[in-house]
Amino acid sequence: MDKQNSKYRWVVFVSVLFTYLLMASQRTAPGLITDQLMRDFQVTASTIGLLTSIQFFVYTILQIPMGILADRFGPNFFLIIGATLTGLGTIIYSLGTHEFVLFFARILTGIGDATIWVNMVLILAQWFHTREFVRLIGLAGMTGSLGFLLATVPFSTWIQLFGWRATFFSAGLLLCICGVLLYFVLVKKTKRIFVEEPIIIIEEVRREKTSVLLRRIFSNRQAWALFFCHFGVVGGYVGFISSWAVPYGMKMYETTRSDASQLIMIGLIGALIGAPLASWISSRLETIKRPYIVVQITVLVGWFTFVLFKGYPSLFLLIILFFIIGFGYGASALTFAAVRQSFPLTESGIVSGFANTGGFLSAVLLPIIFGYILDHFQSTSGSLVEGYYYGFFTPVLFSIIGLIGVILYREKRQGAEHKTNSHIS
Repeated sequence: MDKQNSKYRWVVFVSVLFTYLLMASQRTAPGLITDQLMRDFQVTASTIGLLTSIQFFVYTILQIPMGILADRFGPNFFLIIGATLTGLGTIIYSLGTHEFVLFFARILTGIGDATIWVNMVLILAQWFHTREFVRLIGLAGMTGSLGFLLATVPFSTWIQLFGWRATFFSAGLLLCICGVLLYFVLVKKTKRIFVEEPIIIIEEVRREKTSVLLRRIFSNRQAWALFFCHFGVVGGYVGFISSWAVPYGMKMYETTRSDASQLIMIGLIGALIGAPLASWISSRLETIKRPYIVVQITVLVGWFTFVLFKGYPSLFLLIILFFIIGFGYGASALTFAAVRQSFPLTESGIVSGFANTGGFLSAVLLPIIFGYILDHFQSTSGSLVEGYYYGFFTPVLFSIIGLIGVILYREKRQGAEHKTNSHIS
């Protein structure tokens, strides 16, 4: 029986995406308890910024190695281990009694999280025909945003009902169960049904030395353009909502934790719409660059609006801005469409990892910079309003870098073939 024609492929699809949903939620869920951690552990905003960034830092430095390993040895093992490590890290986080334990937990979670995207894409490529893959990869991208959505009002409600420790412990336990589930679905059951595993791509990649491949990628202008594209739209959104968005809403607009998380949910709705809509527009226009330029400019205008209003826009405008920035994050799937268009299939794993590194490097930097700025103004003038105002210059700068990246990107117009490729991430 062929994998790509079996009904079992849908079991694989649901299992992998459910795991991705839970893993994605743990990227931003700690942002819901920023103020509680500062109070319970007596730490500063700078420390919280570092704590938030450490997971994204680990995720970032592992993207290129993970792309190489997934291309060479197959994705199943790494995804199973990644889900389990993320679960263990979340459990340790819930049991932490010192900030060093929290740092260790987030490092563990970051290692697990680094496995998900590249391996998930390769697994879906193995189990589905190209036409199905094009449609389903969009759903996979939306699942990440749904994970962020889960870490807003639902997760905030659970925290209010059961406390943050019990909530995070439960999420970690569920992720460990997912690791066991993936082992049975991807390995044990699959071996019973299917005898042979495809090794064509693995053999092709092994023919070229890793050092030669890396040197070529790192000297490629197109790869760096896509790196900067992703840097501009991902980090501002992910870095801000995972650390300072909830405290920002609570302090500046005097809202409850639940109300502040609802503001974030608006951004996540934008992300859910942005991924499929941007891909559809790109397909209709048969171009990636033009819609991506519009996305980058829109995100830049969104962040600059915070600066124009001194960090305190009206509540109605704030809702619109969160939606715009979330939409831009969802549309960042165009980065991987451009990767698929610009590079051969045998290099798509490593180049996707390289581009993804750009996005999450900015997610590492933003919480740290934002935290230091808030600490500086709180210690000198005692004004959080002024601190947030100057803090918003950081995502503005990041957005400018993203716009430069998409301008440097050289598009290959390939008609109908490009129309298909532009959806793949």
